[in-house]
Amino acid sequence: MTHWRSRRTIKLHSRLQGFHDVPAATSTRHSQEGLPRHLNEHWNLLHRHCADHSSHLRLGRLLHRLTHHDSGVQESALAELELATRLIRAGLRVTFLPESQARTADLECRHGSKRFFVEVTAMVGSAERRRLPLRVIIGDEEQGAETDRGVLLIHRILARIRQKAKQLADYCEPVILSLSIPRADLRGAQQARREQIRMDLKALAGSVTVDLMKLRHLSAVLISLWDVEPLPSRAALRLANVEVIERTQHQRTQPRVRMLIQNPRASAPLTASHDASVRQTL
Repeated sequence: MTHWRSRRTIKLHSRLQGFHDVPAATSTRHSQEGLPRHLNEHWNLLHRHCADHSSHLRLGRLLHRLTHHDSGVQESALAELELATRLIRAGLRVTFLPESQARTADLECRHGSKRFFVEVTAMVGSAERRRLPLRVIIGDEEQGAETDRGVLLIHRILARIRQKAKQLADYCEPVILSLSIPRADLRGAQQARREQIRMDLKALAGSVTVDLMKLRHLSAVLISLWDVEPLPSRAALRLANVEVIERTQHQRTQPRVRMLIQNPRASAPLTASHDASVRQTL
Protein backbone atom coordinates (compact mmCIF):
# COMPACT_ATOMS: atom_id res chain seq x y z
CA MET A 1 0.00 0.00 0.00
CA THR A 2 1.23 3.46 -0.85
CA HIS A 3 2.01 5.70 2.14
CA TRP A 4 1.62 9.42 1.57
CA ARG A 5 3.75 11.98 3.27
CA SER A 6 1.91 14.34 5.59
CA ARG A 7 0.87 17.78 4.34
CA ARG A 8 2.68 20.82 5.64
CA THR A 9 1.42 24.12 7.01
CA ILE A 10 1.00 26.95 4.55
CA LYS A 11 2.50 30.44 4.26
CA LEU A 12 3.89 32.13 1.22
CA HIS A 13 7.61 32.85 1.34
CA SER A 14 9.83 32.44 -1.71
CA ARG A 15 12.31 34.13 -3.97
CA LEU A 16 9.34 35.62 -5.86
CA GLN A 17 8.98 39.14 -4.52
CA GLY A 18 5.70 40.74 -3.61
CA PHE A 19 3.81 37.65 -2.41
CA HIS A 20 4.89 37.28 1.23
CA ASP A 21 1.68 37.87 3.19
CA VAL A 22 -0.90 35.56 1.64
CA PRO A 23 -3.14 33.69 4.16
CA ALA A 24 -3.18 29.92 4.45
CA ALA A 25 -4.84 28.18 1.53
CA THR A 26 -8.09 26.36 2.20
CA SER A 27 -8.70 25.07 -1.32
CA THR A 28 -6.98 24.76 -4.67
CA ARG A 29 -8.80 27.83 -5.93
CA HIS A 30 -7.76 29.96 -2.95
CA SER A 31 -4.21 28.56 -3.09
CA GLN A 32 -3.82 29.74 -6.66
CA GLU A 33 -5.06 33.26 -5.90
CA GLY A 34 -1.85 34.14 -4.07
CA LEU A 35 0.50 32.94 -6.78
CA PRO A 36 2.19 35.04 -9.48
CA ARG A 37 0.55 34.89 -12.88
CA HIS A 38 3.26 32.79 -14.54
CA LEU A 39 3.09 30.18 -11.76
CA ASN A 40 -0.67 30.01 -12.16
CA GLU A 41 -0.14 29.39 -15.86
CA HIS A 42 2.42 26.66 -15.13
CA TRP A 43 0.13 24.93 -12.66
CA ASN A 44 -2.94 25.11 -14.93
CA LEU A 45 -0.94 23.73 -17.88
CA LEU A 46 0.30 20.82 -15.76
CA HIS A 47 -3.17 20.16 -14.36
CA ARG A 48 -4.57 19.88 -17.90
CA HIS A 49 -1.67 17.89 -19.33
CA CYS A 50 -1.20 15.46 -16.42
CA ALA A 51 -4.73 14.08 -16.20
CA ASP A 52 -3.99 10.96 -14.11
CA HIS A 53 -5.01 10.76 -10.45
CA SER A 54 -1.45 10.44 -9.16
CA SER A 55 -0.35 13.64 -10.90
CA HIS A 56 -3.35 15.61 -9.61
CA LEU A 57 -2.63 14.54 -6.04
CA ARG A 58 1.01 15.54 -6.43
CA LEU A 59 0.11 18.90 -8.01
CA GLY A 60 -2.21 19.67 -5.10
CA ARG A 61 0.62 19.05 -2.66
CA LEU A 62 3.00 21.17 -4.72
CA LEU A 63 0.51 24.03 -4.64
CA HIS A 64 0.50 23.88 -0.84
CA ARG A 65 4.30 23.72 -0.68
CA LEU A 66 4.59 26.91 -2.70
CA THR A 67 3.07 28.66 0.32
CA HIS A 68 5.16 26.87 2.97
CA HIS A 69 7.12 28.79 5.61
CA ASP A 70 10.34 26.89 4.83
CA SER A 71 12.29 28.18 1.83
CA GLY A 72 13.68 24.72 1.02
CA VAL A 73 10.16 23.31 0.61
CA GLN A 74 9.12 26.28 -1.54
CA GLU A 75 12.15 26.17 -3.81
CA SER A 76 11.81 22.42 -4.39
CA ALA A 77 8.16 22.90 -5.39
CA LEU A 78 9.08 25.81 -7.70
CA ALA A 79 11.86 23.80 -9.35
CA GLU A 80 9.51 20.85 -9.91
CA LEU A 81 6.73 22.96 -11.44
CA GLU A 82 9.07 24.92 -13.70
CA LEU A 83 10.95 21.89 -15.01
CA ALA A 84 7.79 19.84 -15.60
CA THR A 85 6.35 22.75 -17.60
CA ARG A 86 9.51 23.00 -19.70
CA LEU A 87 9.52 19.26 -20.39
CA ILE A 88 5.91 19.38 -21.58
CA ARG A 89 6.65 22.33 -23.85
CA ALA A 90 9.57 20.34 -25.26
CA GLY A 91 7.09 17.71 -26.46
CA LEU A 92 7.36 15.10 -23.70
CA ARG A 93 4.47 13.39 -21.93
CA VAL A 94 5.00 14.00 -18.21
CA THR A 95 3.53 12.15 -15.23
CA PHE A 96 4.12 13.04 -11.57
CA LEU A 97 5.04 9.90 -9.67
CA PRO A 98 3.28 9.10 -6.35
CA GLU A 99 4.97 10.20 -3.15
CA SER A 100 5.75 7.32 -0.83
CA GLN A 101 8.09 6.30 1.96
CA ALA A 102 10.31 4.69 -0.68
CA ARG A 103 12.74 7.19 -2.18
CA THR A 104 11.75 7.51 -5.83
CA ALA A 105 12.10 10.02 -8.66
CA ASP A 106 9.59 12.86 -9.11
CA LEU A 107 8.70 12.70 -12.82
CA GLU A 108 8.25 10.09 -15.51
CA CYS A 109 8.78 11.46 -19.03
CA ARG A 110 7.84 9.66 -22.25
CA HIS A 111 8.51 10.25 -25.90
CA GLY A 112 6.87 7.54 -27.94
CA SER A 113 7.43 4.17 -26.27
CA LYS A 114 10.63 5.23 -24.49
CA ARG A 115 10.74 6.82 -21.06
CA PHE A 116 13.13 8.33 -18.54
CA PHE A 117 12.81 9.56 -14.98
CA VAL A 118 13.68 12.88 -13.36
CA GLU A 119 14.48 13.65 -9.73
CA VAL A 120 14.15 17.37 -8.90
CA THR A 121 15.83 19.01 -5.93
CA ALA A 122 16.78 22.51 -4.78
CA MET A 123 19.82 23.57 -2.76
CA VAL A 124 19.13 26.33 -0.24
CA GLY A 125 21.20 25.19 2.76
CA SER A 126 19.90 23.96 6.12
CA ALA A 127 17.85 26.24 8.39
CA GLU A 128 20.71 26.29 10.92
CA ARG A 129 23.22 27.17 8.23
CA ARG A 130 21.07 30.03 6.90
CA ARG A 131 21.12 31.66 10.32
CA LEU A 132 24.94 31.73 10.47
CA PRO A 133 27.05 34.66 9.24
CA LEU A 134 28.98 33.78 6.09
CA ARG A 135 32.31 34.31 7.85
CA VAL A 136 31.36 31.65 10.43
CA ILE A 137 30.37 29.16 7.73
CA ILE A 138 33.63 29.66 5.86
CA GLY A 139 35.65 29.58 9.05
CA ASP A 140 34.11 26.25 10.06
CA GLU A 141 34.68 24.61 6.70
CA GLU A 142 38.13 25.92 5.93
CA GLN A 143 39.56 26.52 9.44
CA GLY A 144 39.90 30.23 8.73
CA ALA A 145 41.84 29.80 5.48
CA GLU A 146 41.21 32.15 2.58
CA THR A 147 38.39 30.61 0.60
CA ASP A 148 37.30 30.66 -3.03
CA ARG A 149 33.53 30.58 -2.61
CA GLY A 150 33.04 29.30 -6.15
CA VAL A 151 35.14 26.24 -5.26
CA LEU A 152 33.14 25.77 -2.05
CA LEU A 153 29.92 25.81 -4.07
CA ILE A 154 31.30 23.20 -6.47
CA HIS A 155 32.10 20.93 -3.51
CA ARG A 156 28.58 21.36 -2.15
CA ILE A 157 27.04 20.57 -5.55
CA LEU A 158 29.13 17.40 -5.82
CA ALA A 159 28.09 16.36 -2.31
CA ARG A 160 24.39 16.84 -3.14
CA ILE A 161 24.73 14.82 -6.36
CA ARG A 162 26.32 11.92 -4.44
CA GLN A 163 23.63 12.12 -1.79
CA LYS A 164 20.69 12.14 -4.22
CA ALA A 165 22.28 9.44 -6.37
CA LYS A 166 21.79 6.93 -3.54
CA GLN A 167 18.00 7.13 -3.78
CA LEU A 168 18.10 6.55 -7.56
CA ALA A 169 20.37 3.50 -7.54
CA ASP A 170 17.58 1.02 -8.32
CA TYR A 171 16.54 2.56 -11.64
CA CYS A 172 17.43 0.52 -14.73
CA GLU A 173 16.10 3.08 -17.22
CA PRO A 174 17.59 6.54 -17.91
CA VAL A 175 17.33 8.89 -14.93
CA ILE A 176 18.22 12.60 -14.70
CA LEU A 177 18.98 14.52 -11.52
CA SER A 178 17.84 18.16 -11.79
CA LEU A 179 19.50 20.51 -9.30
CA SER A 180 18.27 24.10 -8.82
CA ILE A 181 20.39 26.58 -6.82
CA PRO A 182 18.39 29.80 -6.29
CA ARG A 183 21.04 31.43 -4.07
CA ALA A 184 24.67 30.57 -4.63
CA ASP A 185 25.56 31.43 -1.00
CA LEU A 186 22.98 28.82 0.19
CA ARG A 187 21.47 31.22 2.72
CA GLY A 188 17.84 30.94 1.68
CA ALA A 189 15.60 33.98 1.46
CA GLN A 190 17.39 36.18 3.98
CA GLN A 191 17.39 39.85 3.09
CA ALA A 192 21.11 40.37 3.72
CA ARG A 193 23.06 41.71 0.77
CA ARG A 194 24.32 38.96 -1.45
CA GLU A 195 28.02 38.73 -2.07
CA GLN A 196 28.77 37.83 -5.66
CA ILE A 197 30.05 34.29 -6.19
CA ARG A 198 32.20 33.80 -9.26
CA MET A 199 32.32 30.27 -10.65
CA ASP A 200 34.50 28.41 -13.12
CA LEU A 201 31.84 26.55 -15.13
CA LYS A 202 34.38 24.29 -16.82
CA ALA A 203 35.75 23.23 -13.45
CA LEU A 204 32.20 22.45 -12.32
CA ALA A 205 31.43 20.48 -15.50
CA GLY A 206 34.69 18.53 -15.27
CA SER A 207 34.22 17.68 -11.58
CA VAL A 208 30.62 16.53 -12.12
CA THR A 209 31.65 14.44 -15.14
CA VAL A 210 34.36 12.64 -13.13
CA ASP A 211 31.87 11.88 -10.34
CA LEU A 212 29.17 10.73 -12.77
CA MET A 213 31.48 8.09 -14.23
CA LYS A 214 31.41 6.44 -10.79
CA LEU A 215 27.61 6.71 -10.63
CA ARG A 216 26.66 4.77 -13.74
CA HIS A 217 22.94 4.59 -12.88
CA LEU A 218 22.69 8.39 -13.32
CA SER A 219 22.26 9.28 -16.99
CA ALA A 220 22.72 13.05 -16.62
CA VAL A 221 22.64 16.01 -14.26
CA LEU A 222 20.77 19.23 -15.07
CA ILE A 223 22.04 22.21 -13.02
CA SER A 224 20.31 25.62 -12.77
CA LEU A 225 22.39 28.40 -11.15
CA TRP A 226 20.42 31.59 -10.54
CA ASP A 227 22.90 34.15 -9.24
CA VAL A 228 26.49 33.12 -9.96
CA GLU A 229 28.89 35.15 -12.07
CA PRO A 230 30.59 32.84 -14.62
CA LEU A 231 34.35 33.30 -14.83
CA PRO A 232 35.79 33.97 -18.30
CA SER A 233 36.91 30.75 -19.96
CA ARG A 234 40.70 30.39 -20.11
CA ALA A 235 40.84 27.22 -22.17
CA ALA A 236 39.49 26.28 -25.59
CA LEU A 237 38.83 22.71 -24.41
CA ARG A 238 35.15 21.80 -24.41
CA LEU A 239 33.65 18.61 -22.99
CA ALA A 240 31.45 16.84 -25.55
CA ASN A 241 29.04 15.62 -22.84
CA VAL A 242 28.30 19.15 -21.54
CA GLU A 243 25.82 21.74 -22.81
CA VAL A 244 25.91 25.19 -21.16
CA ILE A 245 23.51 28.13 -21.60
CA GLU A 246 24.47 31.49 -20.04
CA ARG A 247 22.14 34.48 -19.75
CA THR A 248 22.70 38.10 -18.84
CA GLN A 249 22.21 39.39 -15.30
CA HIS A 250 19.12 41.31 -16.43
CA GLN A 251 17.10 38.18 -17.25
CA ARG A 252 15.83 37.71 -13.71
CA THR A 253 13.08 35.25 -14.64
CA GLN A 254 15.64 32.71 -15.90
CA PRO A 255 18.67 31.12 -14.22
CA ARG A 256 21.99 32.81 -14.95
CA VAL A 257 23.38 29.45 -16.06
CA ARG A 258 21.82 26.14 -17.06
CA MET A 259 24.01 23.09 -17.62
CA LEU A 260 23.22 19.62 -18.91
CA ILE A 261 26.02 17.18 -18.06
CA GLN A 262 25.59 13.67 -19.45
CA ASN A 263 27.29 10.63 -17.98
CA PRO A 264 29.80 9.22 -20.50
CA ARG A 265 29.56 5.81 -18.78
CA ALA A 266 25.86 5.69 -18.01
CA SER A 267 24.43 2.19 -17.88
CA ALA A 268 21.23 3.61 -19.43
CA PRO A 269 22.11 6.71 -21.50
CA LEU A 270 19.46 9.07 -22.85
CA THR A 271 18.15 8.25 -26.31
CA ALA A 272 18.73 10.75 -29.12
CA SER A 273 15.11 11.98 -28.95
CA HIS A 274 15.21 12.34 -25.16
CA ASP A 275 18.52 14.17 -25.37
CA ALA A 276 17.07 16.62 -27.90
CA SER A 277 13.99 17.23 -25.75
CA VAL A 278 15.97 17.81 -22.56
CA ARG A 279 18.28 20.25 -24.35
CA GLN A 280 15.21 22.30 -25.28
CA THR A 281 14.54 22.87 -21.56
CA LEU A 282 17.84 24.75 -21.23
